[in-house]
Amino acid sequence: MSDLVLWEVRNGVGHIILNQPDQGNVISTPMAHALTAVVQQASRAEIGAVLISASGKQFCVGGDIREFVQNREQLPALIEELLSALNPVMQTLVTLPVPVISAIQGNIGGGGLGLGLCADLVLASSKVFLRGGYSAIGLSPDLGSSYYLSRRAGAARAKYLLMSNRPVSAQDALRMGIFDELHEPDQLMPEAIKLAEELAAGATNALAHIKKLCDNAHGHDLAQHLQEEKLAIADCSRHANSREGVNAFLEKRQAAFTRR
Repeated sequence: MSDLVLWEVRNGVGHIILNQPDQGNVISTPMAHALTAVVQQASRAEIGAVLISASGKQFCVGGDIREFVQNREQLPALIEELLSALNPVMQTLVTLPVPVISAIQGNIGGGGLGLGLCADLVLASSKVFLRGGYSAIGLSPDLGSSYYLSRRAGAARAKYLLMSNRPVSAQDALRMGIFDELHEPDQLMPEAIKLAEELAAGATNALAHIKKLCDNAHGHDLAQHLQEEKLAIADCSRHANSREGVNAFLEKRQAAFTRR
C-alpha cells in the first residue's frame, strides 16, 4: 500500500492516517487510490473501531487544485475518475459495522469535509477552522460534504457555509453540531485514541445496531422504526455480550465484551 494513507491496528482500533502533510493531505488521484486500498483493508480487519486522523498542520484541504489545473481540458473526466473510485470507498467506510471516529487536528475544507464528518463521532482541535471551498472555484460539493454538513448542522446552515465559503471556528462548529467534542491541540489525539479504544472494547454487536438504527432513523416512520429497534434488541439479547453485560452490572464490575 502507498504511504499516502497509513493503516495500523492497535488495541482493537484500526487507524486510517492521511499522510501527505506537505500538501495539506489533498485528495489527489494517488491519494484516492491509497485511501481505497486502506478502506478495503479496514473492511476485512477484525477490529472494534476505526479512527481517522491526519499528519501535519491540516486535516484535509480537499481536492488537488494543481491536478485540476494540469488537467483543466479534461477536468470532467478527471473528476469522474476520482469519484468513481472514491464514492464506493465512502460507502464502505460509513457502513463499517463498528464505530468510526475522526480526529480533526487541523483546518478542513472541500472533500476533506466528507472524510472528516462522515465519522459517527467527530473530535476536533480547538484551533481548527472549517471552510467549504467549493463554490470559490466554481464547483459543487462531493464525498458527502453537503450530506454530512446538512445532517449535522441542518440544510439551511449547510447552504450558508457552502455558498458563502466563510471560515467557521472550531467553537462555532461545535455549537452548530458539526463537531462533537473539542480538545486542546496536544490533547486531541490522546482523547480520540482513548475514546476509540473504549468503543473497541465495547459490545461491538450492540454498537453496530445503534449505528444502523440512528443512521436509518430519518428514513422510517415511527412504527417501522419501533419494529427495527425490536429486532435489533432481540438480536443483542441472544449474544453472549448481553449476558456478560447484565452479569457485570449485577456484580458491579467492568464488563468483558467480545468482538465475535
